[in-house]
Amino acid sequence: MEEVSYLDWNNSIEILNKAYESGLFVLIIGPKGTGKTSLVRDFAKNKNVNLESINFSLRTRESHLIGTKTLNEGTVSFDEGLLIKSMREGDMLYLDEINSAEADVLLRLDEALDDRRQIALKESTGEVVRAKENWFVVATINPLTHSGTKELPPQLLSRFPVRIRLEYPPEDVELEIVKKHVSGHESEITQAIKLANTLRQAAAVEELFYSPSLRETIAFGKLLEKGMSAKEAAMIVFGNVYTQWGNIEYQKVSDIITSMFGN
Repeated sequence: MEEVSYLDWNNSIEILNKAYESGLFVLIIGPKGTGKTSLVRDFAKNKNVNLESINFSLRTRESHLIGTKTLNEGTVSFDEGLLIKSMREGDMLYLDEINSAEADVLLRLDEALDDRRQIALKESTGEVVRAKENWFVVATINPLTHSGTKELPPQLLSRFPVRIRLEYPPEDVELEIVKKHVSGHESEITQAIKLANTLRQAAAVEELFYSPSLRETIAFGKLLEKGMSAKEAAMIVFGNVYTQWGNIEYQKVSDIITSMFGN
């Protein structure tokens, strides 16, 4: 399938461009599945810059950023991590879900992101690595309601003075996004987007445990393309996931789907 370009519905590309030209690091804030990664990838492609990505979790260690010592045929060498590589090359560095990382990892990252843009390789030779002038860093964070996320320390937040808020798009825009991946079935997809927004709103006020993403409305459209009925596709994509939180939660969503798509 051909690569689909990002639909820039809230002027994010222009903000990224201005930040890039100004040498200011960017923080993108928003829930999962709102297109944060697609936005960053499309921006890097349009700028024709090399993109290095780190997806943060509780298992991310300093060594992923900085590097590790290796022993090969009796010789000790140091394999540099993505943070160091990107600084040396002046690449664009994408720090995905940065507020899922542990405090010690964030501290080390903070060292590189301050105004000097340098870091001492204490794990290796002690060399001070200085970032190339065009080094550019974009990070994303999920709202604190998402599991595994933590509040970012204020000093680290301040390293990203340009902040983009990326929420779920308006329904007409979401339809255009899905239509980039799926042909036809416009009325059913429109209904599925209304369903997704109903579930998102319920999750936002903690009436439900899960908020469906843009990926799910795209998946719904793809199942329709393969001949599945709208009701069955809605149950498979939007309904069944709620079984994880028990039958009452599942039944609540199942009733909403039946009211929208019939029996």
